[in-house]
Amino acid sequence: MITLPGRHTRVFAAATAAAGLLLVSACTSTDDGGASKTTAGGVELVKAGRLTTCTHLPYPPFQSEIDGKVQGFDVALIDLVADALKVKQEILDTPFENFKTGAFLNSGECDLAAAGMTITEEREKNLDFSVPYFDATQAVLVDKKAGVTSLADIRAKKVKLGAQAQTTGEEYVKKEGFDPVSFESSDAVLNGLRTGQVKAVVIDYPVVQGWLKDKATADAFTMVDNLETGEQYGIAVKKGNTALTEAIDKAITDAKADGTYKKIYEQWIGPYEAASASPSES
Repeated sequence: MITLPGRHTRVFAAATAAAGLLLVSACTSTDDGGASKTTAGGVELVKAGRLTTCTHLPYPPFQSEIDGKVQGFDVALIDLVADALKVKQEILDTPFENFKTGAFLNSGECDLAAAGMTITEEREKNLDFSVPYFDATQAVLVDKKAGVTSLADIRAKKVKLGAQAQTTGEEYVKKEGFDPVSFESSDAVLNGLRTGQVKAVVIDYPVVQGWLKDKATADAFTMVDNLETGEQYGIAVKKGNTALTEAIDKAITDAKADGTYKKIYEQWIGPYEAASASPSES
């Protein structure tokens, strides 16, 4: 698990956005002590003894702060990679828009990016991706009082729609002709619904699953559509970092073969589906 030194801000000013917010494992020293940055498997890391992960908080169930620790599906998967490399995972909270360019990877601040990130042709221009580790769809969540039953109904009745900025969900609804209200994080998306800024949102289905586990949320909102967009999540690394990509691929493949992936999936996502263990090529 990854521990936090305390509560952290989730809105970044321009100056702090470049640096991000470092969330360090309690059992990991901040002093490299001159140790080698190359693991026994030949993977060169940005910090000795640590596998530094760029992410964007919060994005449950993939990564979020729970009881003072950063936890989630992605965190658990990358812990497997770190264990295989005999290092500790360390998390850097960064703005999601920087992931598409690979900025934090190219600058040597992070080894990889894990943030429930969809593999796309556009992103592959700047990043290398692991094998797909999760098949995703987009869900449409609406205020029960809005009186809409589908994305088409939202369009017809001109209901105000929201989405998380810089995500494939936002891209999807824009291509469908919507002008969504953009929110900085998944928490902000849900808050937009709760405060009436929007009456409907489009966001990844597992996120909506997590929200609806809360009775108050389930009482006020309902999912009316599940959009099959053909998305698959991947772990991103710097272009050309073949050794790390192969290490991530092996950890994911081994986890699916020995049942570890299934356990992590059931812990963070819900009932396990075999299709998630053998995703089609992106």
